[in-house]
Amino acid sequence: MPAKIIVFAGSVRTGSYNRQLAEAAVSQLAQSGAEVTLISLADYPLPIFDEDLKNEEGLPDEAVKLSRLFQAHDGAFIACPEYNSSITPLLKNVLDWVSVAKTDGNVQLTPYQGLVVALGSASNGAFGGVRGLYHVRSVLMNVGAQIVTEQCAISGAREAFDDNGMPKNERQLKLLQNACRALLEQVTAGRGRG
Repeated sequence: MPAKIIVFAGSVRTGSYNRQLAEAAVSQLAQSGAEVTLISLADYPLPIFDEDLKNEEGLPDEAVKLSRLFQAHDGAFIACPEYNSSITPLLKNVLDWVSVAKTDGNVQLTPYQGLVVALGSASNGAFGGVRGLYHVRSVLMNVGAQIVTEQCAISGAREAFDDNGMPKNERQLKLLQNACRALLEQVTAGRGRG
């Protein structure tokens, strides 16, 4: 049975470099036989996380939908933009809402428990957004996800992708391939949801 992997970018900006990276990861994962679901966070609009809002109005429908999606997959590849050397507000907000979306009617949800995650980033800067990955890794580990060691950072992102949507630079392509391989290996080894 193929590994089921959800892929998304922590940006919804038009022309997002991280959307390009997410699409490149989809190609790599599919070539390796994974069943891949690519989503856009633009399709799951959420208010700013607020405990009072949650207590007064309940969980937003989109948070529950995302929680179900996370739970339905063995692993995830997240392409993470870097804002001021850290996690983007959009991505942090999504991860926070999913962390509290633990019920769907009478069904208990465990969106992060055993979810294996690979991280990547793409930035036009020299570091490729890698500084923000530390913070994303910390948030995800705190909520119970399992993060693979391998990660990729695509620097000079404006010119980094070829006509097929893959990194032109051999080293950067290898980083992407290694992150995707490690993700599937950990899922297959049963160290995730099993």
